[in-house]
Amino acid sequence: MAPDRTAHLTGMTLSIHSPDELIAAVPHLLGFKAEESIVFVPLRPDLRLARVDLPSTANQCAEVWDAIRGAFGRYAQPGASVAIVCMTHERQAADLVGHDFATRLASIGIDTPLLLSADATRWYDLDSGDSGLQTEAARDELAATTVLAGRAQPVSNRDAVAATLVADRAPVAELLPDAREESAQSKPRRERPWALGRLQQFHADGARLTDGDAARLLVAVESIPIRDALWNDIGRDNAATHVALWTDLTARAPDEVRAAPASLLGFAAWRSGNGAMAWCALDQVPTEQALRPRRPHRRGHPDRNAPPRVGGRQGHAASA
Repeated sequence: MAPDRTAHLTGMTLSIHSPDELIAAVPHLLGFKAEESIVFVPLRPDLRLARVDLPSTANQCAEVWDAIRGAFGRYAQPGASVAIVCMTHERQAADLVGHDFATRLASIGIDTPLLLSADATRWYDLDSGDSGLQTEAARDELAATTVLAGRAQPVSNRDAVAATLVADRAPVAELLPDAREESAQSKPRRERPWALGRLQQFHADGARLTDGDAARLLVAVESIPIRDALWNDIGRDNAATHVALWTDLTARAPDEVRAAPASLLGFAAWRSGNGAMAWCALDQVPTEQALRPRRPHRRGHPDRNAPPRVGGRQGHAASA
């Protein structure tokens, strides 16, 4: 693998010197250890990281391509490139799918200088035929680099990510009736500044909200104008703080008030580069409840909505 490459994700750039290191980097880029997946790793900052369940039929390949072509084509600049990594024990399937998507990406001007597959112990270069062991040294090096960058270490699988969104919901549920009554007696122009002020306090101290404040904020963000105001606060510089806040509130929110915090978490996680958490958050949103703000676009927030599901298959994309 030459020359050295860089893998990009929000808030972090990784220097990659070998296929071994790129394979070791994938769990850190995704936030969990992927299996039976195809991962598109941006080698320049103009593209997004994306992961999709490894397609096994021509129709599934077409569905995946329909879902990612628009995003890749929209952001790609001249000379854009991605590495394709197939995480699977089926090397023949990886070879077919990997080359198929390399050809598709080339058709929209995106180069794929690295085309790899990996099983539990080895990596394979699908172009050159080279292969090698996945080493502990590469894993340790990538773990140290990402810790220094302030990124959480990857969990074992997507289910482990989802498990962080489930906590004891009874304490907040007990306080919801009082919170609703107080909100009804208050005025929106009072609740909006309170919600924004409570958000700024969390940005400053990171302290977990009391059950009373949690119930009040969950009721407040049911209001679309208030939710819009908090949504508009999410940027690349503070997305990680939003993720911490809305992860906690989604985990503590009873069913009736979980749509809003989960929606905010989904967007904040996407903005911070954690596509797996974004999708797990959206899984917490009841299908009949809206999860986007009333205003679909604000200058400085391109593509503010998380990417669509990939034809019923699980897919994750991260903000570039």
